Amino acid sequence: MAAVAAAAFLLTGGGSGSGGPRALTSDEANRLAITRFRNFEARGRAVTITVPGTAGELTVTGSVDYRGKLGYGVVHGTGRGTSSDGLIQWTAASVFVHPMANAPAHAPASPPRSGWYRRPLRSSGSALDSSLAITLKLGSDRPDNAELLPQNGASWQGRDRVAGHPVDVMTGPSSPDRSGTAGNVRYWIGSDGTMYRVRVRVDSESQPVVIAFDTQKYVPVEPVPGVTPAR
Repeated sequence: MAAVAAAAFLLTGGGSGSGGPRALTSDEANRLAITRFRNFEARGRAVTITVPGTAGELTVTGSVDYRGKLGYGVVHGTGRGTSSDGLIQWTAASVFVHPMANAPAHAPASPPRSGWYRRPLRSSGSALDSSLAITLKLGSDRPDNAELLPQNGASWQGRDRVAGHPVDVMTGPSSPDRSGTAGNVRYWIGSDGTMYRVRVRVDSESQPVVIAFDTQKYVPVEPVPGVTPAR
């Protein structure tokens, strides 16, 4: 949670409908409590991560294995050169990159066996790394405590639609290790607790990171050489 807590700060806007913001109802608290567990139950989710930057956006399109704590996809830059483009795989501690001048729209199901470069995942100073760390944290093997969420500042912000799905927009509670951070992360959650979108600001970027789910079919993540998924 340290990378998430250090990176995130208060968001404004993002929901529609009347009545918000307000305290969560018991049903809303229950759905917020299970939304990360839903990702873990599904084993993994297809994901698109849009990362802002002064030199242009980075978009990571791929999949996250929430049981193995492993992400894999392809990076494309917008408004910048192709120096950041290529394949990427990441864990909570490391990032593996495979540069490609002409990166495909989607990462191949089986990663190349060579051409990878490893570096530590940075806990601060990188909007991309903060976004990757946050994305991995969006799956948990157990639900949160629904009764504690409203007490710790979680709230309902409004209603919206994501890819045709009606959703409730909710802000999360204070981080367990940092008081006063309620509202730092905003979730778009379906009627069954499915997470469709997350929005959060990271580091010094003026625009938020957007993590969108279900934009493509989930493809199981195959580790690159040197990566051992958590089990």
